[in-house]
Amino acid sequence: MSYSEHWLPGKRAEQVAMAKDWVTVLKSPEAASWNVPAAQVTELEALTTAAEVILAAAEGRERTMVITEQCREAFEAMVAKMRYIKNRFFFVPPLTNANLVGLGLKAEKSSAPILAPDAQVEADVIYLGIHLLELRIRPVAGFTPDPRSDYGFRIYYGIMPPGGASIEAALGINRELVKPPVSGKELPHSVFTRRKRERFDFSAEDSGKRVYFCIHYENAKGDVGPFGPIFSAIIP
Repeated sequence: MSYSEHWLPGKRAEQVAMAKDWVTVLKSPEAASWNVPAAQVTELEALTTAAEVILAAAEGRERTMVITEQCREAFEAMVAKMRYIKNRFFFVPPLTNANLVGLGLKAEKSSAPILAPDAQVEADVIYLGIHLLELRIRPVAGFTPDPRSDYGFRIYYGIMPPGGASIEAALGINRELVKPPVSGKELPHSVFTRRKRERFDFSAEDSGKRVYFCIHYENAKGDVGPFGPIFSAIIP
C-alpha cells in the first residue's frame, strides 16, 4: 500500500493513534451534528483494533510473510474507511477548523475574498544626495493596514519646474506639471512597490524642480484604495 494520503501521518503506529482519536471524537456528543452513522464508527473501531493487533504481531518475533501481508491489508482497510468517513461526512456540513484540528487534520485556509484596500498611505521624504530622494512609506495616522488587501503601494508622481511647465513640456515625454496638482489622478507617472522604502533617482536637469507624490494601497488583484495626501519636495 502506498501511504501517500497527505492528511495521514507516515508511520503505522501514528496512523492507528489517529484512527483511535477519530473513534473517540466521533463517539462524543460534539460530533452528533456531523451525522456520521453509528455503524460507520463501529466499523472504523473494529478495523482500527484489527490493525493495532496485527501491527504488534508484525513488529514482534512472530513476524512472517503472511503476517506482513495481513498487516498491509488491515491498514488498507482502516485507511479506506477513514478516507470514506472524511470525504463523506467531514465536509457536509463543513467542520470548523477547531473540529479538523481535533481530528488531527490540517485547518482549512481562509477562503474569504480579498477586499479592495480602504486604508490611506503617505510617506516621509528623505534627501539622499544630488537628485536622489527616498520615500519612507507608512499608513496615515488612524488607519491599520490589512495584510491581504493592502498588498503593496502605487506611487504616483509628477515634476513641476519653477512657475509651472510650458505647454510643450507638459505635452512632452516627461509630461511636466503646469500647476500644483490637487488630486493624485493628476500625476502622470506611477510605480508599484511592496517596499516601505523606495528610492527615486531623477535626472540631473531636474535638480531644483519640485516633485509631487501621492500614494494609495493596491491589493494583489490590482484593486486600489483611496489616495493619501499629496506631498512634495524640491529635487536636490
